[in-house]
Amino acid sequence: MARMRYQIILAPEAVEDLKKLEAYERSIIRDAMETHLRFEPAKLSKSRIKRLKGLKQPQFRLRVDDVRVFYDILKDRMEVLAIVTKDQAQEWLGMKGKIL
Repeated sequence: MARMRYQIILAPEAVEDLKKLEAYERSIIRDAMETHLRFEPAKLSKSRIKRLKGLKQPQFRLRVDDVRVFYDILKDRMEVLAIVTKDQAQEWLGMKGKIL
């Protein structure tokens, strides 16, 4: 059985977030999104992917070193909402996160 391939869409804010990172960090983030989100974006793991409880949006968080990628899964695609550092993550969730 073939695995479903998800389209990875970056919201305009996530594109801006990515541009703020150093080139080597952008490369690491892109590789991690391809590795972990392209085929199994909802596959939870202890250290990488976490489903966010109590939030309607974002639904998930991918941890890549000191960076957090917040995203939602929509049918055949997943939308990256933000790419922020660990230090900025709580502030971003407080401002942009949508509670259930």
